[in-house]
Amino acid sequence: MMLNVLLIGNGAREHAVAEAIARSSRRPKLFSYMKTNNPGIASLSEEIAIGGYGDLAAISKFARACHIDFAVIGPEEPLNNGVADALREAGVPSVGPTKNLARLETSKSFTRHLLEKYRIPGNPEFKTFSSLNGIGEFLDELDGIVIKPDGLTGGKGVMVQGDHFQRREEAMDCCRTILEEYGNVIIEERMEGEEFSLQCLCDGKTVIATPPVQDHKRRFAGDRGPNTGGMGSYSCEDHTLPFLRPEDIVDGLTITRRVAEAIYRETGEYYKGVMYGGFMVTRSGVKLLEYNARFGDPEAMNILPLLKTDFVDLCGAIIDGTLDRINVEFEKKAAVCKYIVPKGYGLPGEHSDSASLSSRIEVGDVGAARLYYSSVDRRENGLYMTMSRALGVVGIADRLTEAERIAESAVAAIKGPVDHRPDIGTEELVKKRIQHMQDIRGR
Repeated sequence: MMLNVLLIGNGAREHAVAEAIARSSRRPKLFSYMKTNNPGIASLSEEIAIGGYGDLAAISKFARACHIDFAVIGPEEPLNNGVADALREAGVPSVGPTKNLARLETSKSFTRHLLEKYRIPGNPEFKTFSSLNGIGEFLDELDGIVIKPDGLTGGKGVMVQGDHFQRREEAMDCCRTILEEYGNVIIEERMEGEEFSLQCLCDGKTVIATPPVQDHKRRFAGDRGPNTGGMGSYSCEDHTLPFLRPEDIVDGLTITRRVAEAIYRETGEYYKGVMYGGFMVTRSGVKLLEYNARFGDPEAMNILPLLKTDFVDLCGAIIDGTLDRINVEFEKKAAVCKYIVPKGYGLPGEHSDSASLSSRIEVGDVGAARLYYSSVDRRENGLYMTMSRALGVVGIADRLTEAERIAESAVAAIKGPVDHRPDIGTEELVKKRIQHMQDIRGR
């Protein structure tokens, strides 16, 4: 029987998800609900609807009208708004947790206290505060400080000592500002190490890891400049990363499996969707930075094109709780994703003027690379950027060096007022990561 699948989301991550759905041997019909019209997703869809992710009635109405069998929820915003709950009431199951379980991402304090309560390893030293009382004393106990709002920040809300502030007084000012906006602030010890993303599929009982990926948040080459939503990422053909030991991936997966168990014990509800752990390998082992309740962007573009298992079958197993019966396989290939962004992306006071001809881009021959549309606007006279990331350019090959070459060559074929990070996936940057971990483990 042909399936009708609803995709919610409009970014490059969702474009990669749409492509994975379209590849299915089940030949499903794709229907997409987007906040803005992504031309890549639209080209793969039978029908689209444009609207806000908080309009639960409109989303449910669209799902009923299209006779949807199940939904895949891409971004964190609709998860936080309770779209999975609304669709469930409409008789449509989702790959994506309910609002209550999406707290894994939307409330950092929920996740930290969950690990603490169920004695799951991976927590740094931390405390949560709802007022300034006690903050000064806790700051004095830490050698290095990280300050986080207790809520969604689009991946840009973390304040790190040495990057965003230097002195204790500045840290207090950061806490005061966050408390005024969010009501709660989390203060953690600053850790040193290398980060990796481990996106796991979960049906509430079974947790399966996908190949690890390393994201690059910094705006400019050499890890300089402000943090962004992610300038690109790479994954390797052996399904590890050059600076990782095998036990690091095992530890990350073990933490995620224990968190899935803890969520059920805490709420009585099975988590169905993606549990994406952002981890850091430190001298004292693998530590949890945060969880996301969905695929990463850009990390989804590294792993979904390599998925050999039918994605629609995977979604069905997640919903039915039968993930343990599925053999999940990925091609043994490397993937490098580089984001095309406006020149002013991530920089205060500068941005691409989407109403101007200056934001127009032209895409030439990108060769073997894959393109995933993000924040772009296709008009009658061409493709235009907005103020955010525009295109994910992905090179896939048997070796990391070749995947990077394919991606970089494709970037050169995209003309306009654009920028990217040329160093992502390069041998030089990877060697720096390896040396950094050797220095840390050797101390």
